[in-house]
Amino acid sequence: MKILNEHLSFDQARIVVESANDGKDLYMKGICIQGGVKNANQRVYPVNEISRAVTTLNEQISGGYSVLGEVDHPEGLNINLDRVCHMVTEMWMDGPNGYGKLKILPTPMGGLVKTMLESGVKLGVSSRGSGEVDGGGQVEGFEIITVDVVAQPSAPGAYPTPIYEHLMNEKGGYKAYLTSREVQGDKKAQKYLKESLLGIISRLH
Repeated sequence: MKILNEHLSFDQARIVVESANDGKDLYMKGICIQGGVKNANQRVYPVNEISRAVTTLNEQISGGYSVLGEVDHPEGLNINLDRVCHMVTEMWMDGPNGYGKLKILPTPMGGLVKTMLESGVKLGVSSRGSGEVDGGGQVEGFEIITVDVVAQPSAPGAYPTPIYEHLMNEKGGYKAYLTSREVQGDKKAQKYLKESLLGIISRLH
């Protein structure tokens, strides 16, 4: 089986950012996997493969399984809890594409993503799964493991700049990251953290 990662930009995925519960909850909703077309990785996902994978994932969610997603893609299929930023609450088919709804979680990485979205940063999504690919690029036996949040590619076909690494490389980024792990119950510290992040984010544009 081959690890399959497919990136979609904010616009390609037609991302809609929604808030609920008086603004306490934030969601990203949009296309997570495109079917029936050759993508940037020269792979084609037949619609029936995506539909079956979406059904399987929804059955897992309905059965009480938490489908967690990360900031950027790790090397493998395992979920790294220190990088989790959201939970996939549902997936569905609309035409040839698989859509998903992601709930941003109050984790350190979720806090970074929430601040970016609220500041107008366009984040994309990337499906993470496994399957077999034949010589013509056709995918078979596709299984969706999760959907991750990725940075907006700077140009068509460009590999997304990792959000986490970009933040860590910015002056003050690592300090803000460490602070985020400590301040989840401290309103005053959260205000300082948000101001720090907004300054860092302004340098990412």
